Amino acid sequence: MAATTTTTTFSSSLSLIPKSNNPSTTKPLSLLPKPFLKPSPLSLLSSSSTSSPLLVHGVSQYFSSESSGEHSLASFDYNEEDDDDEKPREECGVVGIFGDPEASRLCYLALHALQHRGQEGAGIVTVSNEKVLQTITGVGLVSEVFNESKLDQLPGEFAIGHVRYSTAGASMLKNVQPFVAGYRFGSIGVAHNGNLVNYKQLRAMLEENGSIFNTSSDTEVVLHLIAISKARPFFMRIIDACEKLQGAYSMVFVTEDKLVAVRDPHGFRPLVMGRRSNGAVVFASETCALDLIEATYEREVYPGEVLVVDKDGVKSQCLMSRNEPKQCIFEHIYFSLPNSIVFGRSVYESRHVFGEILATESPVECDVVIAVPDSGVVAALGYAAKSGVAFQQGLIRSHYVGRTFIEPSQKIRDFGVKLKLSPVRGVLEGKRVVVVDDSIVRGTTSSKIVRLLREAGAKEVHMRIASPPIVASCYYGVDTPSSEELISNRMSVQEISDFIGSDSLAFLSFDTLKKHLGEDSKSFCYACFTGDYPVKPQEVKVKRGGGDFIDDGLVGSFDNIEAGWVR
Repeated sequence: MAATTTTTTFSSSLSLIPKSNNPSTTKPLSLLPKPFLKPSPLSLLSSSSTSSPLLVHGVSQYFSSESSGEHSLASFDYNEEDDDDEKPREECGVVGIFGDPEASRLCYLALHALQHRGQEGAGIVTVSNEKVLQTITGVGLVSEVFNESKLDQLPGEFAIGHVRYSTAGASMLKNVQPFVAGYRFGSIGVAHNGNLVNYKQLRAMLEENGSIFNTSSDTEVVLHLIAISKARPFFMRIIDACEKLQGAYSMVFVTEDKLVAVRDPHGFRPLVMGRRSNGAVVFASETCALDLIEATYEREVYPGEVLVVDKDGVKSQCLMSRNEPKQCIFEHIYFSLPNSIVFGRSVYESRHVFGEILATESPVECDVVIAVPDSGVVAALGYAAKSGVAFQQGLIRSHYVGRTFIEPSQKIRDFGVKLKLSPVRGVLEGKRVVVVDDSIVRGTTSSKIVRLLREAGAKEVHMRIASPPIVASCYYGVDTPSSEELISNRMSVQEISDFIGSDSLAFLSFDTLKKHLGEDSKSFCYACFTGDYPVKPQEVKVKRGGGDFIDDGLVGSFDNIEAGWVR
């Protein structure tokens, strides 16, 4: 008999980081290291054209304006021109753990490590000893959604987790992942990092055949495709469903007895595999999550690979389509933490080299090198090392201006940047300053930063950007403005420099970037720099926040959510 899916609702106030006072006494499953099977192509199996009922539980925690002051939604101020719309935002981070009695707490910690990939919602699904999928999801940071008592109600030896940024749709709460669904063969949970370019087409087809959707997320389409598949065994239903998807997806699934990880054939979004000392298998978007929970990095999940983990070990299969890898270059420029290894390369080393290239190709006489924190710091260190000019902290970032900050009025909205970044007059006054940032999108935040530095006494301000100009929107899980809104698509470098008010401006050369990547250069996606899309978009962008969103590197307000809150 299929186990039922349960979603527990909680409304108690949220506490700080939970402590493991009552660790489970259940022994972890034995997961002896086994050699990975050589991936082999699998034929696409036919799917049923009739839909089966699919109940999706996306959220187990609802906040109202009366619940608690810090989670009140009624007072949020919306403005399309908010500073935090200035950089691409990372869509999501996913985690999967199999074979550890502390699975929910390890998942919680791993999500902490991936918090930079999304700050607006978090969730965890575990499988209890009774083979029941239990989930807790909520709006806010990981530490706000979960506490000790909530983690106590997520027992089991395997779990999946998700952090997200924002989303489109009438209700953000409905779209918080992981999703849990019950269908004819049991229950399934899924967490997705990416964006499907044929989402609307698939949804229309499913709805014509009777499917009922509970969310506006493209991830729910995957669950419906699995539900109508006639393939056997279970992982073949996942392969059957994924063969119909186009775009970016790094996903982790959980059933009553299995954990499955899958990555799209192009490998747009990262997904890595590690193992803890007790044999527990871990999947995560970045290696920084493995480091925190003391899991040893083993390898990436290969593009187009399906990894199935159960009590018998790890098995590898492949999707039939094996395309040339097109990994997102922005993971190395902006999204990932510097201490992560992404696509087999150190993010720290990449950014340091980008800064060195800028200093070599676009030198300028200066007295000090500073960074726009936090994403520009490593590139600024590379620039300073190569140029021989001292790096100093000319801008101090406040870590206490977060998503709940309410600006008093529209008239003083410019105070937003000043609250997040404080100039150090002793470093800047009378100096020729090089400012290193990771990217420029609309140019609004850059112009405010330049003005801020001049007000602090900077004699000259020279902007150096550790990426090529962004001229095209992304459809593969990165939430960027439309091409018409991108300043590099409308202006020359000199015109942008005049717009933001800098004495000079230089971007990382695209040709030099590819030269640095060497033989690996053909494995990266550069669509945002070239407009050359590896998978042609079939429709307008449909999802904000399942995909990564470019902000200004300074966790900010909710103004991008586009009426995505329940009031």
